[in-house]
Amino acid sequence: MASIRKRSGKYHVQVRRQGFPTQTKSFSQLKDAKEWARQKELEADRGELESTKADLKKYTLSDIITRYLNEVVPLKKQSVETITLNAFLRHPVCSKRLDLLTIADFAAYRDERLKTIAPISLKRQLAPISHAFEIARTEWGIPIRDNPVEKLTLKARDNRRERRLKDGEQEKLLEAARTRQNPLIENVVIFAIETGMRRGEILGLCWSQVDLKRRSVTILESKNGYSRTIPLTPGAFALLHSMKGEAEGENLRSERVFPLTANALRMAWERMLARTDIEDLHCETACNIDPVLGVIGVQN
Repeated sequence: MASIRKRSGKYHVQVRRQGFPTQTKSFSQLKDAKEWARQKELEADRGELESTKADLKKYTLSDIITRYLNEVVPLKKQSVETITLNAFLRHPVCSKRLDLLTIADFAAYRDERLKTIAPISLKRQLAPISHAFEIARTEWGIPIRDNPVEKLTLKARDNRRERRLKDGEQEKLLEAARTRQNPLIENVVIFAIETGMRRGEILGLCWSQVDLKRRSVTILESKNGYSRTIPLTPGAFALLHSMKGEAEGENLRSERVFPLTANALRMAWERMLARTDIEDLHCETACNIDPVLGVIGVQN
């Protein structure tokens, strides 16, 4: 907030913002004082004012990562970040104070890690570290001007390739699914094709997450730790509407929409494919089918 006072014929301006050093200057004209105050407030809003070194000296990188582990990671579904960050905390770079930490430190860390792991793996490991900086800057009031990880150059090759369903393969897949004694197998395949949801999301879906009136389902915890809403295609809606009626007729014996285990689905999938000439299609990735393009991601 800016304040302007007139003393000894001069207009003295003072601009204060939390996390930034106080800005002061004197002017002969009031209009110049107001203009300078507006400019400094705008720079503060944009994060363009230099952070006070005294504030950054209070923290080390370890402080940021540890707080992130304690406060943010528990809210996420994935526990792999705990393993990644605990390992990172053992690296000497974490003992550095934030006022001394630069992108060069992370460039050295990057070059060291690339000697033992692939670029795509390092990119995944750096993601929670980068997020920790953003949380510290935007939510914890720590005056970090720039995110050094965000500016780090890392050309990570994506090892995924996409495998499109060829002409006639969808029909073969569904026909093979119908040979299974458990009708849920066919329903899972249809639902996967219609929604593109992950296998774990499909098998963990409960009726309480299904909103047939709004024609959508809500994933309470997706892979990135946040919820998301998925609109239902006409085919997915028709399938769930039919299954809901059957489930209610049986007094909802299971709260889960598809009460199958991952192992049962995997074994059924292998037997299904054995009855077809479809190749290079795996159960672990088969549920990542694009409902429009019919794309199935297959890991190399």
